[in-house]
Amino acid sequence: MNPNVARLVEEIPPPADVRPKDWRQVESRLGTALPADYKQLVDLYGGGVFDDTIWLLEPDCANEHYDLLTKNKNRPEELEYLWATGEPKPAELHEEGSKLVAWAVTENGEYLFWLARSGQHPDDWTIMINEGRGPEWESHPVSCSEFLRSILLTGGVESDIFFDMPFEEHDFRASADFL
Repeated sequence: MNPNVARLVEEIPPPADVRPKDWRQVESRLGTALPADYKQLVDLYGGGVFDDTIWLLEPDCANEHYDLLTKNKNRPEELEYLWATGEPKPAELHEEGSKLVAWAVTENGEYLFWLARSGQHPDDWTIMINEGRGPEWESHPVSCSEFLRSILLTGGVESDIFFDMPFEEHDFRASADFL
């Protein structure tokens, strides 16, 4: 198990009734491979919210607002529209073949993406965060599990968007609890 995932599991117990996904099918439908640590997180936790703040998107979530495939279906076109109407496009996205893949969201409208660069293995993707209702972006050269571990537990990643984290108490609530 990825050490960052293992640390999260130690500190924030996952639900007991999560079923692993058919990742070959999910990746085929999404049109891209996904990082191994993300797949471990979803296979252990399913979709849901960490510390009432960060919603881990899950493939085929019954709640479309937290479904990995739904969130990635129209988001590229929505971002292109914003950039075409004057919102600044992050420099990293001017690289040929780069794209964003959403993996988490917040209630405030922030999106947590992977920056997928052409020819780069998914386990090496960078985390990019777009603030909710604004043009600011942050880039963090870590995996999603390292980002979550750092933001939720240690404060090891500095973020202007998640400036008030980590919290004293931690929990995870499954998306299924909100249906």
